[in-house]
Amino acid sequence: MTLPLPPNAPAFGNKLSRAFGRLMLRSVGMKLGGTVPDVPKVILLGTPHTSNWDLILAMGMRFALGLEYKWMMKKEAFFFPMAGTFKAMGGIPIDRKAAKDVVGQIADWFDANEKAWIGITPAGTRTKVESYKKGYLRIAYATGVPIFVVGVNSETKTLVFDQFIDLTGDIDVDNARVRDFVRSHYTGLKPENS
Repeated sequence: MTLPLPPNAPAFGNKLSRAFGRLMLRSVGMKLGGTVPDVPKVILLGTPHTSNWDLILAMGMRFALGLEYKWMMKKEAFFFPMAGTFKAMGGIPIDRKAAKDVVGQIADWFDANEKAWIGITPAGTRTKVESYKKGYLRIAYATGVPIFVVGVNSETKTLVFDQFIDLTGDIDVDNARVRDFVRSHYTGLKPENS
């Protein structure tokens, strides 16, 4: 079973690519749950990020739904022959030496696109962390784009489209609230790293 894609969500692909995505998810024993938000722009928080298999989950979800969301990667990784593959998978090359920082580059990307979804893993690593990196909040503050949690529930083997996170504007408070919410609701594929 797959979730319906709402009209405001950016879509791509066809029956074949969606079948491929469902196969990817089934191959790791996962399914989709929750409700995909009906908004043209959003920051999807993929949480918790605990395993290399999370890439399979993210790509399986992307293809199974036909959901055109992007993710960031340093531009140096976009070399031949991998550049085309990374772009087809939704990669956005980020120039870490550019005059505009990452927040500025992503703000420009959001401005240039009518429908723009980006997936971010706020932990920034697959190992256990006490606090998340704050770049996702800086992007949300700078763009006014809402944050929506997509949680990995290893107990039910479900990727859950969960909820929007209300922000206070205090980066430390918001970061702690997001981390506490994820910790109390989700366990990644490797729970010891959650």
